[in-house]
Amino acid sequence: MKSTTSNNHPKFERTLVIIKPDGIQRSLIGEIIGRYERVGMKLAAMKMMVPTAELIEKHYTLDPEWRVKTGVKTIKGYTDKGMTPPETDPLKVTEKILRNLVNYMTKGPAIVMVWQGAHAISIVRKLTGGTEPLTSDVGTIRGDFVIDSYALTDQDGRAIRNLVHASGSVKEAEDEIAHWFKPQEVIDYRLVQEGILYDVNLDGILE
Repeated sequence: MKSTTSNNHPKFERTLVIIKPDGIQRSLIGEIIGRYERVGMKLAAMKMMVPTAELIEKHYTLDPEWRVKTGVKTIKGYTDKGMTPPETDPLKVTEKILRNLVNYMTKGPAIVMVWQGAHAISIVRKLTGGTEPLTSDVGTIRGDFVIDSYALTDQDGRAIRNLVHASGSVKEAEDEIAHWFKPQEVIDYRLVQEGILYDVNLDGILE
């Protein structure tokens, strides 16, 4: 697998995307993949599986600071809205979040993918939309295809159903890709369209 940082050109950047069980059940596989393909991303790896609890817990805790950072962010989200958080201890908040995520992500098959292209991480995140579908922009995957909200998830005691996971940084992408794929499963190959996207002089158009 070529590291996202092994070449300085942005076209080699890679990111991990998971179509979550609700995305599969909503029959949105083609729509989601099509959004990334149409912008110019290249699919470098893909597998379908029913994730285990161990895989999901490890995925969300690859960053050793995830539990604390996520707990603090969640508590702040409540207080910023003038609401009382369910817990004041970040670790207790995250314990519940992680339990709900494991329950959600292991309910059925998911599709795990690696996408490659210029600014892959930020562009895929932009196309995917914000974490909460209710406040995601129209035109994004989450904004166009989901009606879920934090108000619903709090009342129901479950994880937010937002169709897709996408890596948030270069380090996160590298760690997540290594978690889900063996190096030989991520394929280096050339797409014809890369000539239009990246060739400096658009060579090869005219014969």
